[in-house]
Amino acid sequence: MAFTYFFRDMQTLEMIRDYVIPELRSRRYIHIWDAGCAMGPEPYSLAIVLRENMGMTFRNVKIHATDIDNSNLFGDIIKEGIYPREMVQRIPKPIFDKYFSAADESDHFQISDEIRRSVDFKKHNLLDMKPIRSGLNLILCKNVLLHFTEAERVEVMQMFHDSLDSGYFATEQTQKMPAELQEYFEPVVANAQLYRKLN
Repeated sequence: MAFTYFFRDMQTLEMIRDYVIPELRSRRYIHIWDAGCAMGPEPYSLAIVLRENMGMTFRNVKIHATDIDNSNLFGDIIKEGIYPREMVQRIPKPIFDKYFSAADESDHFQISDEIRRSVDFKKHNLLDMKPIRSGLNLILCKNVLLHFTEAERVEVMQMFHDSLDSGYFATEQTQKMPAELQEYFEPVVANAQLYRKLN
């Protein structure tokens, strides 16, 4: 299991803050899919950014966090929201103090109830090519597609397109949009892998 931590990819979080959140604020219900969430720092980091920038509208947010989870541990870890110091130490102190408290286990910290309630975990294999739901507003898929063949990446991204409701797709910086899908997504900015659904 690759080591991960909170606020690992600030560029993507800032792009979502600047370009996606202003549009999401007008939605009555907001559904986000974090595909390949591992133990939860990524969806929880996203949830904190949303809470900080959406105010009370955040109560309309549901983040569907999924992973193949061969260890059968991710669901419990995400539900409890308890993480060791090395995974939370890069969080800016005002944010850490606002959303985390000391857990019973030494040098571990638990994320707030409000943030935990916004994230649901489900075991899911992207290569089954079955989306978790339709009508999504944002899909985040990082550090996963690079493990697939080119044909599999195209098929998975097509599935993402079909499950978005005029929404956004964010992926890892090394992952370029396949030529076959350039009519399905448009880049939101030139220097980051954030796309808006077309058609």
